[in-house]
Amino acid sequence: MFPLDLTAVVTVADDGGSSGRLRNDLDIPPPGDIRNVMAALSDAEPLVAEMFQYRFKQSLDLDGHSLGNLMLAALTEITGDFSHAVREMSRVLNVNGTVLPAANQLVTLHAEFEDGTIVSGESKIPMYLQPIKRVFLEPHDVKTLPDTITAISKADVVIIGPGSLYTSILPNLLVKDIEQALMASTAKKIYICNLMTQAGETYDYTASDHVKALYAHVEKPFLDAILLDKIQVPLTVAERYKRELASPVECDEEELEKMGLEVYKQDITSIFGKAVRHEPMKVAQWLFEYAGGLEKETPKHLYF
Repeated sequence: MFPLDLTAVVTVADDGGSSGRLRNDLDIPPPGDIRNVMAALSDAEPLVAEMFQYRFKQSLDLDGHSLGNLMLAALTEITGDFSHAVREMSRVLNVNGTVLPAANQLVTLHAEFEDGTIVSGESKIPMYLQPIKRVFLEPHDVKTLPDTITAISKADVVIIGPGSLYTSILPNLLVKDIEQALMASTAKKIYICNLMTQAGETYDYTASDHVKALYAHVEKPFLDAILLDKIQVPLTVAERYKRELASPVECDEEELEKMGLEVYKQDITSIFGKAVRHEPMKVAQWLFEYAGGLEKETPKHLYF
């Protein structure tokens, strides 16, 4: 719909559910997050996309596995390379854009909490329900793909988020050559802030707290702008989130401006049932207009 050249760089730190089982059984990067991004960008027939996301429920051996995860695991064994499997599956699904794993090997995410406790495993970190001091990867010298570095260097706009701050966003930035490429990039860098805080990760965080956590892990400011929602979450919805130890993220604009950020507030939220979600088309429309204002030749390059 929008004439943009998209590249999505996706974390491979997941260790729970179907992805975790395949990771442990086959010694491959977890495919779940990659699968979800591919499905979101796919222009395949609806039945094919539904089949790719189908999760088995009636089998002792396959229970909990999604077909897409199994297909990516099979292609990895056939080709001998996870990133090659992702490329081939993207072609089959007619994915709009390019999907790249942040790393082409197994990585483990660790978190050090304010009380000094260290918890290992992406799925276990939010369960500790204590303030996080930092997260880090093992191995420390993990490398990304050359294609990722190329995508960042050619990007007109780099988009960070939204997503779980410590377990989805930061694992990508902890890959050193991604961090270095990001710092060297002349692209505009935008953070799309989460709408709600998250229990076990960002309890009581303001928008500027999210940015400060990003900066603390890459050791220097790197963002140009932040996109926030301007619509107040309905009280009934906020009350439901409160029971889950979550709340609307406070948009502390003054603090953000003190940090040198361009602050944009837009109507980009929808309520799906009782869940608050970014409205994809509203966000896409704003990003397209923002990229168009940079006076670059089309197509625009966006790195997620």
